[in-house]
Parts: sequence; C-alpha cells; structure tokens
Amino acid sequence: MKKIVNTDKAPAAIGPYSQATAHNGTLYVSGQLPIDPATGEFPSTDIQAQTHQVMKNLAAIIEAAGSKMENILKCTILLTDMAHFAPMNETYASYFPAGPPARICYQVCALPKGAIVEIDAIVAV
Repeated sequence: MKKIVNTDKAPAAIGPYSQATAHNGTLYVSGQLPIDPATGEFPSTDIQAQTHQVMKNLAAIIEAAGSKMENILKCTILLTDMAHFAPMNETYASYFPAGPPARICYQVCALPKGAIVEIDAIVAV
C-alpha cells in the first residue's frame, strides 16, 4: 500500500503531487527545487547555493520517511545550463562522502519558478 510522505521542513508541493511516496521499502522523492521552506524563496541565483538548498530539501523529506541520505539509490538532476555541471557536482558530492548513488543529469530549457537545478531521488527505506 502506498504511503504519502510530507514534511514542513521542505517546501510544499507547487502542483498536484506529493513530496514523496513510499511503497514496499522504496521511497520516491519528487523533484526538489531550491526553495527555502522558511521563506518560500531561492537562497540565491548561484548554482552551489541552489544545489545545497535542493539537497537540504531532499534530506528533510528522506528523514521524514525514516531513512537517510546514504540510502539514496538513484538521483535525477535537471540543470538549465550544463555550464553549471562542475560547480553543482562539487556541491552534490559533498553530500555523499562514500558510496554515492547512481544518477543521471540532463540539461533542460527551463524549470519551475526559474530554478536552475532540480533533483529527485529514489531511496531505500
């Protein structure tokens, strides 16, 4: 049976979706934008600051589901500019000191609210 996961420590969904759903020991976290849940705003226009906020949002949802960042199995990263790949990678890597998850990264023409990065995750619970 599907379980809906929501926390006020991450931004509320901006559409008809849940922050995450869990089923049979797997958590599916919706794509997270770099929205600070306390302010409803982006921390800055800098890719590293936006990536940090996205990762904090993912962590909050994953913890609300009773899991940990090290249990992330796979991420999908969306960037509006591949020139941001190296600095995003540096920030992203700091969250996985050992055994990083599988992942894929795409450049897209635009993201909601003008974000420059969005990341989703599949996590073992």
